[in-house]
Amino acid sequence: MKNVCPLDFRYGRDEVKKIFSEDNRLLYQLKVEAALARAHAKFGNIPEKAADEITKKANLNYVKIERVKEIESEIHHDVMAMVKALTEVCGDAGKYIHLGATSYDIVDSANALQITEAIDIIEKGLVELKNSLLGLAVKYRDTVMLGRTHGQDALPITFGMKMAVFASETDRHIHRIKQCREEVAVGKMSGAVGTGAALGEHFFEIQNAVMEELGLKAELPSTQIVGRDRYIALISVLANIAASMEKFATEIRNLQRSEIGEVAEPFAKKQVGSSTMPHKRNPIICEQICGLSRVIRANLLPAWENAIQWHERDLCNSSSERFIIPHSIILTDWVISQMTKVFSGLDVYPQKMKENIERSMGLPMAESIMILLVEKGMGRQEAHELMRVCSIKAIEQKKHLREILMGDKKIRELLTPEEISNALDAEKYIGSAVKIVDMTIKRLS
Repeated sequence: MKNVCPLDFRYGRDEVKKIFSEDNRLLYQLKVEAALARAHAKFGNIPEKAADEITKKANLNYVKIERVKEIESEIHHDVMAMVKALTEVCGDAGKYIHLGATSYDIVDSANALQITEAIDIIEKGLVELKNSLLGLAVKYRDTVMLGRTHGQDALPITFGMKMAVFASETDRHIHRIKQCREEVAVGKMSGAVGTGAALGEHFFEIQNAVMEELGLKAELPSTQIVGRDRYIALISVLANIAASMEKFATEIRNLQRSEIGEVAEPFAKKQVGSSTMPHKRNPIICEQICGLSRVIRANLLPAWENAIQWHERDLCNSSSERFIIPHSIILTDWVISQMTKVFSGLDVYPQKMKENIERSMGLPMAESIMILLVEKGMGRQEAHELMRVCSIKAIEQKKHLREILMGDKKIRELLTPEEISNALDAEKYIGSAVKIVDMTIKRLS
């Protein structure tokens, strides 16, 4: 049976999935073995000719995944199966392979190579997403819409400002993923309990040589494994990114609701929204982003648990990490790319935003009137209470707030009809929204 996991046939970009493929995992481990052999030769532990032969054969042209699996089925140890398969093709040089190393010297160093390569792609994806959001911020910097809190009409903002907020959040994730890369670009070559005993007097030099060649830092001190607090940091950053992707997607879903209708995710010419309701234009990309983001965040739990090891290590982390590391990275890259797809092709309806402001019957402008009353000499608390009463009256009588205000004696004593009309104009009560957008664009561009 094949293609059980949806990553095999439904989700994820090939570029990232290739990094975590079975073949590529083997290739990275062979790369670490070759680096170890060259380090040994550098310090005279093995002949240079042997290191050259190991280097020549430590690739998939010589070491076949099928042979590794065949050996593993007999010995039930995946890393030793790789070592034996490499040994078989290296002739006399094979006796020097894996000298002084333990399995997780190879696994954790290979993990670091895979993870850092994937992080570079995720960072690039975040930059593309940020640029899409900045583009929307520029285009709609002056487009006034209702801000909403608690699911209710609040005060006017601009759609450009909303996008600027998202762009700024994405930019913070770019900085976080860069920091995380430093956190996880770490390997080890220090043996079964981290002492380097089997590597002899040149342990420090050998470990440093291997890590330098691989472009990693050495975990010092270590146990048998690299500290799993590093993987917690990785999955935490990915979960944080996933939370933002779900936040952005949820906003689009809400703004696309029939009763709001201010934006809509891209919809292909022949796309079907429902198997039974021909009129439906469902936000399926955003809904997919929300669902997969929850899977990413759920992987935090095993990441935390994996950090709890018996003594210098046990094997409980191994099985779950085979799932949570590649799945979290592949899915995070995927939801970022899908979110970019949404924003780069987003349909925005400024006229609908204007209609929704008008439909609100002036109620979101109650604060504007309150502030104006304070400027005219009324106490802030009194003005707040007066506008609360007027707002309730407008709702109960189903009238525009302007009509209630024009009939209120206290308000008419302080405000002219023209002042009331100006204070009820949403476009005149967006504060520094446009300047905020400009400042954000300048800072992030």
